[in-house]
Amino acid sequence: MSIVKVGCCGWAVRGGRRAYFKEFNLIEIQSTFYKLPRLETALKWKEEAPESFEFTLKAWQVITHSPKSPTWRRSGIKISKETYDRYGFFRPTKENLEAWEKNLEICKALNVKICIFQSPPSFRPVKENIKNMEIFFTTIARGSIYLAWEPRGEWYKRPDLVKKLCDELDIIHVVDILKRKPLSSHDIAYIRLHGLNGDINYKYKYTDEDLIRLSEEVKWLIKEKNEIYVLFNNIYMAEDAKRFLNILKRKGII
Repeated sequence: MSIVKVGCCGWAVRGGRRAYFKEFNLIEIQSTFYKLPRLETALKWKEEAPESFEFTLKAWQVITHSPKSPTWRRSGIKISKETYDRYGFFRPTKENLEAWEKNLEICKALNVKICIFQSPPSFRPVKENIKNMEIFFTTIARGSIYLAWEPRGEWYKRPDLVKKLCDELDIIHVVDILKRKPLSSHDIAYIRLHGLNGDINYKYKYTDEDLIRLSEEVKWLIKEKNEIYVLFNNIYMAEDAKRFLNILKRKGII
């Protein structure tokens, strides 16, 4: 039977990490997108967590986003404008490959099973970007980590291309299943929920009807996937995730 795992994108429970560990068995560390923690910090998180607790991780923006992105100021590194074209957009440059090695070190410290790359709308489905992805993902060391990709923007209009890249590069396609179906053939499904009424609506609070519909989508996925990750990424994520877990239990899905 498929395994369904539910958690939040961040330590969303009042009381911090220790309180979170009592509520959930899974978290997506999202702060790593903005700035990587010190290795000692990651090792401390892992040491504090229960043995059965699982971490996933959002990849450092240095790899995926242009230095022109407003979030880059939180990256912890300073670069000159002359070197902007050596960062982001999966460019297979020395700088991006070194950024991945630092990212991988944190993944290993947390025993991360899945690392998620979220590309911005400005990363469009053009030849240069496609080539960058192909070289980057066939060059980097993965270890035992599964890699996942959440494309945004015009990629939504190119499902054929998304599926082709995911399958050829052995990547999990990350989606909000209340809006789109996962396209990769991977036996793991990874769902990130950003609210309804728009592609991104962090202020949205899921209704019972929304969560029942989500449970039906998950039930459908069980027929095709071995593992299904469901991560809430909205202001009410902890509350919504707990309500969703209760629905899954009532329905006998978990």
